[in-house]
Amino acid sequence: MINRIKSPTLTVLRFLGFLQYALMLSRLMIEIWRRKYEIIELSVPLHPKIVVNMENDTLATQVTETIQDTSALATMTDGIKKLTTTPVSEWLPDLVKEYLVPFGLKLVAAIVVLLLGRWVIKLIKKWMANGLMSRHGDATLHSFLSNLVSVVLYFFLIMAIVGILGINTSSLVALLASAGLAVGMSLGGTLQNFAGGVLIIMFRPFKVGDFISAQGMEGVVNEIQIFNTHLLTLDNKEVILPNGALATGVMTNYSKQKTRRVDWVYSISYGDDYDKAKMVLRRLCDADERILKTPEPFIELGKLNDSSVDITMRAWVNSKDYWPVFFSMNEKVYKAFAEEELHIPFPQMDVHMKS
Repeated sequence: MINRIKSPTLTVLRFLGFLQYALMLSRLMIEIWRRKYEIIELSVPLHPKIVVNMENDTLATQVTETIQDTSALATMTDGIKKLTTTPVSEWLPDLVKEYLVPFGLKLVAAIVVLLLGRWVIKLIKKWMANGLMSRHGDATLHSFLSNLVSVVLYFFLIMAIVGILGINTSSLVALLASAGLAVGMSLGGTLQNFAGGVLIIMFRPFKVGDFISAQGMEGVVNEIQIFNTHLLTLDNKEVILPNGALATGVMTNYSKQKTRRVDWVYSISYGDDYDKAKMVLRRLCDADERILKTPEPFIELGKLNDSSVDITMRAWVNSKDYWPVFFSMNEKVYKAFAEEELHIPFPQMDVHMKS
């Protein structure tokens, strides 16, 4: 029971001791920072050889800098001695009043600006979304512009917060400008993706909702951002493709045209009636309302295989009906061939044995 009581007490005392040393160290660092920019003249007798060589401007500069460094070191040493011998209660109020209170006010102002800026950015994005969707109804343009405007506004918000905290924004901008070449070289692929996103928005090879095939992937375009495009595959997996590759590579858009052609190949045995099979396929095409009458469905003998007669059938449908018509027709043909006693051959081998 005694150990349980003493343990928290010792912890508090250790924390207070650590806090005292931390405050002393912060006072020391602040004093060093202030003294760094103060020029204190210190009279130091020079050696006669140095006086003779003072005609050399370079040596004179070095001697002057040495004197100033020695003076600053002596002043800093005196400050350390005073800091270690002066109680915390004497210099802590001055430290709080001179440094912590102004910085605290700046920090509070920066936090307020951050929260207010995020709220304004969300409001602007919402206003843009409502305006674009009501006027154009284009989800592609809305997604791209929303991401672009968000990045630009957050950049200006960060610069404003940096300025409130007292950091020189002009020096920061100059630093970013000087490092622009190195950043551009290291982010070459990212800049290429951004340019690809701009090209996609300008020339519209695809839009949100289109089914495309690119970079070995297939899926429905879910979102176009400033650097990449998001696809949803048929099994509901999300694939992220870089815009640079999409803008410059080979891409197939299955939804660009309103109509598409569906191709089938059906096989019958050599002993079956070809005209009868052709008539069955024609009847099935005429019965399906999703198959367009113009152009007329194409049904002809495609190839004489080793063990089958292949019939090629082609029909035009609306793009949205492509897969439903493709799969439903396969089922109808299988059932119709069975009813009409038309046999679908399968690979087989006849072996003749001689005794």
